[in-house]
Amino acid sequence: MQIRLYGAAKVVTGSCYSVTVGKDKILVDCGMFQGSKELEKLNYDNPGFDPKTYKAIVLTHAHLDHCGRIPKIVKYGFKGPIYATSATKELAQVVMLDAANIAAHDTMYENKRRRQQGLAPREPIYTENDVKNALKMFKKVDYNQVIKVTEKITAIYHDAGHILGAGSVELRIDDGEKKTIVFSGDLGQIDTPIVRDPEIIQTADYLFLESTYGDRLHPPIQERKNKFLKIIRETYKKGGKLLIPSFAIERAQELLYNINEFVEKGLMPKMQVFLDSPMAIRATVIFKRHPEFYDVEIKELLDSGDNPFVFPGLSYSMSVEESKSIRDIKEPCIVIAGSGMATAGRIKHHIKNHISDPKNTILFVGYQAYGTLGYWIKKGEKRVRLLGEVVNVKAKVESIDSFSAHADYQGLLDWLKFFNPKPKKVFLTHGEPKSALSLSKKIQKMGIQTHIPEMKESILL
Repeated sequence: MQIRLYGAAKVVTGSCYSVTVGKDKILVDCGMFQGSKELEKLNYDNPGFDPKTYKAIVLTHAHLDHCGRIPKIVKYGFKGPIYATSATKELAQVVMLDAANIAAHDTMYENKRRRQQGLAPREPIYTENDVKNALKMFKKVDYNQVIKVTEKITAIYHDAGHILGAGSVELRIDDGEKKTIVFSGDLGQIDTPIVRDPEIIQTADYLFLESTYGDRLHPPIQERKNKFLKIIRETYKKGGKLLIPSFAIERAQELLYNINEFVEKGLMPKMQVFLDSPMAIRATVIFKRHPEFYDVEIKELLDSGDNPFVFPGLSYSMSVEESKSIRDIKEPCIVIAGSGMATAGRIKHHIKNHISDPKNTILFVGYQAYGTLGYWIKKGEKRVRLLGEVVNVKAKVESIDSFSAHADYQGLLDWLKFFNPKPKKVFLTHGEPKSALSLSKKIQKMGIQTHIPEMKESILL
């Protein structure tokens, strides 16, 4: 059996594993690269494999860096089933259509530049039609359902506790010798308010484990709520706007959940709250449709008649006109908008319009990949290039990393401890080299061999 990584090797993006068992070939995820220009260029390159030769895709969840290249490989000849939970399919539709729209917009501007330089035009990564073709190939699966993917490969999904519908995938291989390979996908934190805790898996010969926060610990949930409330109050006192670049899936909904609690308990001043992200709004509708994936905490809240996604002062801004009108608001307010790393979407316009005013605050609540606008602002740059202009950073910059939907290193180690017997080897992926190496050393102390794969490295098991 051979496993080869076509993404998420020493980077936190582009997740894509090729699994070959005899003549059977499948993919686990096929995500888009995000971050620096060098990484994003990989989205346009040849994927490194022939999509027509693969029999299936097993999709862990609907984040862009896990599902974003699926329409591209469908465009280039993939014809097999795409396995995913019901929530993952619905969320992936929103994510991939948004990516197609961004690709069309970016390609239009890129081709203007190319014409001026006498270069050949570039096609978008994929179109809305490619997304629609891909969606026809999705097959719904449930957690703990046994799925016969090929003659030699069986898959079982386990709740990863990351976002709605996310799964860790257990592959049972029978190629004359039986093996169990587990792909953690992205593992969530415990005790978060919307999704359940990561499900325990006890058996694996080999484990491919994410390492996004392999070198960090998250503060307790209550501590992050206290910091969030403090930042809201301070921004209000200054008379400014609180701008929050947010991922549309899970993060935006969790922010609303917390703000709803602050509003209902009278903990924060009365102020307008804008969810200014069509994708996050569509994702929130999907969240409402799938209570079967909820944790006990939000189920009890809903049963009491309290909807955390509807509260006084909250507005959903779907149209461009509604988004633009936020600029003219003089009173303190909260603006939650995509994208989470400030690489695209409406948040770039909000930041450009407000970053030079010290009354305002920019709050980062998620991972900022190297090279993104969010990375440079969070790092402390005093001047950044934004929408064709260089702007001064005078707004206060805050961050709460513990809002992440990823487990910290202790959460990853605690999840790993339940494997009995221990995996023969753990392959650390989906992490920057520093975090992967730090986690590797901790796992080795548990008596388990580790390896940090390179991009396109071939692993024989």
